[in-house]
Amino acid sequence: MAATRLIALHKNKGKSVAACLKSRTDYVQNPDKTEQGELVSSYECSPLTADEEFMLSKRQYELATGRRQKSDVIAYQIRQSFKPGEITAEEANKVGYELAMRFTKGKYAFIVATHIDREHIHNHIIYNSTALDSTRKFRDFLLSGLAVQRLSDLICLEHQLSVIEIKPYRERQKRTLYPPKESNRDRLCSVIDTILAEKPNDYEDFLQKLEQQGYEVKRGKYTSVKGARQKRFIRFRTLGAGYSEEELKAVIAGEAKHRPHQKQQPKEKPFNLLVDVQAKLAEGKSSGYARWAKKYNLKEMSKTLIFLQEKKIGSIEEMQERVDAATARYHELGNSIKAAETRMAEIAVLRTHIVNYAKTRPVYDAYRKSGYSKRFLENHHAEITLHKAAKAAFDEAQLKKLPKVKELDAEYSKLLTEKKAAYPDYRKAKDEMQELLRAQRNVELFFAEEKSHTEKTQSR
Repeated sequence: MAATRLIALHKNKGKSVAACLKSRTDYVQNPDKTEQGELVSSYECSPLTADEEFMLSKRQYELATGRRQKSDVIAYQIRQSFKPGEITAEEANKVGYELAMRFTKGKYAFIVATHIDREHIHNHIIYNSTALDSTRKFRDFLLSGLAVQRLSDLICLEHQLSVIEIKPYRERQKRTLYPPKESNRDRLCSVIDTILAEKPNDYEDFLQKLEQQGYEVKRGKYTSVKGARQKRFIRFRTLGAGYSEEELKAVIAGEAKHRPHQKQQPKEKPFNLLVDVQAKLAEGKSSGYARWAKKYNLKEMSKTLIFLQEKKIGSIEEMQERVDAATARYHELGNSIKAAETRMAEIAVLRTHIVNYAKTRPVYDAYRKSGYSKRFLENHHAEITLHKAAKAAFDEAQLKKLPKVKELDAEYSKLLTEKKAAYPDYRKAKDEMQELLRAQRNVELFFAEEKSHTEKTQSR
């Protein structure tokens, strides 16, 4: 079963045609994906110099015809994917070569690169937009993508490979479920879980097993790893509970039990805001949109009523009370967090001034004893400036006695702990307030629509 697609390769803005061709050909010939170039074949060009040979044809085209390229299409790519386990990489490359040859009729140079880095083996075929004789350009004709697909299916049947059966539109199944996306951190956690289940001998053996899985390990104060397709290293301690170095070492030593990572699904809103149909119609929306909006509003209003029943809200007055209480709670927690952050910022600044004041005091005392010498000021300008800035800050704060650094550190640590503890309640209060406000808005809009409909009926 081969899924085939024809793609026009355009010139990137700010880059030359030669640079664009090189980046495209280099990508498809990636040694890690093509068994060090063993799965790359070509026609009328060398894979190593394909980009340069494509460019030579383009220059010869300009000299022979006197025409310059108007469009930004520099080449074309055919992607051909095969069913997992149905074909070998070598056979796939041969099928891709045959497809390219028959589609271009041997008039355009091309390279065929077979990638094996995914579950499904797939071909990347890049052929030049300029013909070999440099007299014409390839024209992406109407339904050219369909023509490539049909030719690919024909070749697959000739090689006893399965093809995708095209069903009538009415018989096609609409895709509603999509595979969940796995982040680099989730993938790393899964690999760690698998290795821990194998019971490594020690922490070093654990790291070696990670390296065998294709991860690059950076040892140091904090161990961090990087996968094949990752740009940055990930520290163990940032993966969450159960994955810090101390916890992993305890599990390996048999002192603790490992709890595998559980991916949290994103919380879905129980309901959304209703659509103001009359306002949308006034903006110029069609009657079709109005019909859709009415159906949408009925669904969301049903969800809203279920929410109100769960919260045991039975009247408009009770709704307003709950909204006011939730809003007040949200602002109360927000103000306490802001106050903590403000005080923490003050402590940080004050601590810096105290440290600077203590460090620069001997220099300032010497400066004063020198009779405020200009030469002394020039030689110790930075220290004296810091000392004066610290003294000005103390005067502005009206501090008669400077607090100790240890006391400030303790207060800062306490505020930070309280702030972190308040955040979950703050987020919960925010979600509750937003849900109640949406429900209130939906109820108001629903009754407004009902009132408008009743008035129109009575006027008739």
